[in-house]
Amino acid sequence: MLGFLKHPVVVTADINLNVVALTAMGLLSRLWQLSYPRAVVFDEVYYGQYISFYMKRIFFLDGSGPPFGHMLLALGGYLGGFDGNFLWNRIGAEYSSNVPVWSLRLLPALTGALSVPMAYQILSELGFSHCAAMGAALLMLIENALITQSRLMLLESVLIFFNLLAVLSYLKFSNSQKQRPFSPSWWFWLTLTGVACSCAVGVKYVGVFTYLLVLAVAGVHAWHLIGDRSLSNVSVLCHLLARAAALLVVPAAMYLLFFYVHLSLVYRSGPHDQIMSSAFQASLEGGLARITQGQPLEVAYGSQVTLKNVFGKPVPCWLHSHQSTYPMIYENGRGSSHQQQVTCYPFKDVNNWWIVKDPGRHQLVVSNPPRPVRHGDVVQLVHGMTTRFLNTHDVAAPLSPHSQEVSCYVDYNVSMPSQNLWRLDIVNRDSDAGVWKTILSEVRLVHVNTSAVLKLSGAHLPDWGFRQLEVVGEKLSRGYHESTVWNVEEHRYGKSQEQEEREVELHSPTQMDVHRNLSFLARFLELQWRMLTAKSDGSEHKYSSSPLDWVTLDTSIAYWLHPRTSAQIHLLGNVVIWASASLATAVYTLLFFWYLLRRRRKICDLPEDSWLRWVLAGALCAGGWAVNYVPFFLMEKTLFLYHYLPALTFQILLLPVVLQHISDHLCRTQLLRSLFSALLVAWYSCACHVFNTLRPLTYGDKSLSPSELKALRWKDSWDILIRKY
Repeated sequence: MLGFLKHPVVVTADINLNVVALTAMGLLSRLWQLSYPRAVVFDEVYYGQYISFYMKRIFFLDGSGPPFGHMLLALGGYLGGFDGNFLWNRIGAEYSSNVPVWSLRLLPALTGALSVPMAYQILSELGFSHCAAMGAALLMLIENALITQSRLMLLESVLIFFNLLAVLSYLKFSNSQKQRPFSPSWWFWLTLTGVACSCAVGVKYVGVFTYLLVLAVAGVHAWHLIGDRSLSNVSVLCHLLARAAALLVVPAAMYLLFFYVHLSLVYRSGPHDQIMSSAFQASLEGGLARITQGQPLEVAYGSQVTLKNVFGKPVPCWLHSHQSTYPMIYENGRGSSHQQQVTCYPFKDVNNWWIVKDPGRHQLVVSNPPRPVRHGDVVQLVHGMTTRFLNTHDVAAPLSPHSQEVSCYVDYNVSMPSQNLWRLDIVNRDSDAGVWKTILSEVRLVHVNTSAVLKLSGAHLPDWGFRQLEVVGEKLSRGYHESTVWNVEEHRYGKSQEQEEREVELHSPTQMDVHRNLSFLARFLELQWRMLTAKSDGSEHKYSSSPLDWVTLDTSIAYWLHPRTSAQIHLLGNVVIWASASLATAVYTLLFFWYLLRRRRKICDLPEDSWLRWVLAGALCAGGWAVNYVPFFLMEKTLFLYHYLPALTFQILLLPVVLQHISDHLCRTQLLRSLFSALLVAWYSCACHVFNTLRPLTYGDKSLSPSELKALRWKDSWDILIRKY
C-alpha cells in the first residue's frame, strides 16, 4: 500500500530559457528605479484620488471604466501600507513619506514586464519561427512609450497585459483543441480566455474591443467545428456549450464580481454621491443615510417632503421656492404672472420642504392612523416656509416659452384663479394601487387642469432667479423622461398645524426609524448606467491629440519636469518601431488581398497550412490593431497618445509576422535572404539606437541641456539616424 514511498518522487518540467531571459529583461527595464521620480506624474493625480477613496472606503464614480483596474492599483497601495492620506491636487507634487510609491507603481510595471515574454509566446503559438517570436518580444522590450507607461501608476500596461493574455490563452486553447479536446489543459486555457477578456473590459471599457475580436475568431472556429462531419451531434453541442459558458457566462459573472467587490469596499458616503439616486445614497454609510435613517417609508397626507429630480442634470437639485416673484416683464418683453418663483435648487435648504395636502381637508398634519398617498390620487403641494400652493397655468415659462410657468400661487385678487391640483403618477409602481414611498418611488406630478407634467428644464434662470434651475409644466408629454420624474428624499410626518411651530419642525431632525437598503443588483444597474451616461470631459488639453497624429507620431506628452533640474519624462514612441509597424500593417493588407484574389483564380501561392497561419495571424494582429484604433475616430472625448498603445502592441506583433513571410516566401534566393537578414540587423540597430537616445526622457534620470532636448524632438529624430548611419 505504501510502496510508492520506496521510490523518490520525480517532477520533470520543460523550461523555455528564452521566456525566462525575456521575463528577466522585461522586469529589469520596468522595475529599475521604479520609485523615481518621487512625485505625482501626469495621470497619477487622477488615479491616486481613487486609491485614496478605496483606502478610506469612500464611494466614488469614474465614468472612464469599470472598477477592476482601480482596485488593482489600490491593492498595491494596501500591500504597501498606504492609508489614503495624500492630497492629489497637482501634477509634480512631491509624495509624502506615507505614500508607498514603489508599491503603487508595482502592478503596472509587472504587467508591462510580463507583456514582453507574452509576445514571444503568442508568435510561437501562431506557428512562427523562434526568430520571429524573439523579434516581437525584443521590440516590446525596447519600445520607449510602453516602458514609460508601465513604470507609472497608470492602467494602459494592465489593459495591454490582459489583451495579450486573452489572445495567448485562446491560441493555446485552439492548439489543445487539435490534440486533446476536453482535457484539463483544454478547459484551463478556454476558461482563462474568458477570465482575461473580462479583466480587460474590467480595466477599461475599450477592452471590449479585444473581447469582441476574440469572440469573432472563436465564432469562426466554432462555425468550422459545426461543419466537421467526424464529430457527433452530441460532441458538437458539448463544444458549443463549453465555449458559450467560458466566453460568455464566465466574463459576465466576473464583471458582476468586480462591481460586487467594489461596492463592498466603498460603502461610505463621499463627494460623488449626489450624482446617484436618493435610494443609492441612502444605502451608503453616512451622508444622506445619516439624514434619512429615521424616515417613515410611506408618504401620507400631511407628510413634509423634499422632492429631488431623478434626472440629476445639469446638477442634482431639489424642488424649491422662496419669497421672490417672477418679474412683471422679462428682458425679451414677455410678461409673467408675477407669482412666487418655483425653481430647482442644487443645495440642501429649508425652502426645499413641501407639505402633501389632501384637497378635501384643511389640515397640514398627518392623521392617526396615517392615510397613505397612492398612485392616481389628487394632491396639493404646499410650500412649507411660505404656505403657498404649487401652481401652474397657461402662462409661458420664463426661459422655455413653449412650456407653462410653475409658481406658488399668490392671490392678487385678479382674474387668475389658482390651479393647484396635481395627480400622482408613480412610474415604478408594482400595481395601480401602489403607495407613494420615500426614496424608492419615482413619481410624476401631472397637473389636473392642463395635463402639464412638472419638469426640470435644466436652464439657469437670470440673476432675478438667483441662477437657480428653471422648473416648467411640460404641456405635451413626450413619453417618459427622467427630467419629469421626482422622488421623495427627506420625509417626516408633520405634527404642527400652526405656521410658527411648523417652521421649527422643518428645521428639526426626524425621529422614526425605518431601515431600507438597495439590493446589489439594483445598485449595480444604477452605477453601471451612471458610468455609461456620465459626460466625459470634451475640452481641449495642452497634450490632447487626434488618432491621425498617433500613427505618424506627430505628438507627445510631457509627463513630468524636475522642479530644480532639467530632468523630465515624456511619453515618446520609438519612431523606428512605430513607422515599421505601420508599414508592416499596410504590407500585410496588400499581400492578403493579393493572395485572396489569386486564390479566387485558383492560384495558390502559399501552402494551405501557411495560408491558414497567415490569415489567423492577420485576424488577431492586424484585426487587434484595427479594433483598438478605428473606434477612437468615433469618440467624442479628449484623446491622448497613450490611447494608441493597445493598438500599437498588436501592430508590433504583426511586424515580425510580415518580416518572416517576406523572408520565407518572397526572397526566393539565398542571396536575397542574406541581404534581407543584413537589412534586419541594421534596422534593429536603428531601433536600439533610438531607444538609447530617448532613454533620458523615458526614465527621467538625466538632466538635459536645451540643445539636447531640441535634438530629441521627433521632427529632428530622423536627422539623428541619418547622421549616425
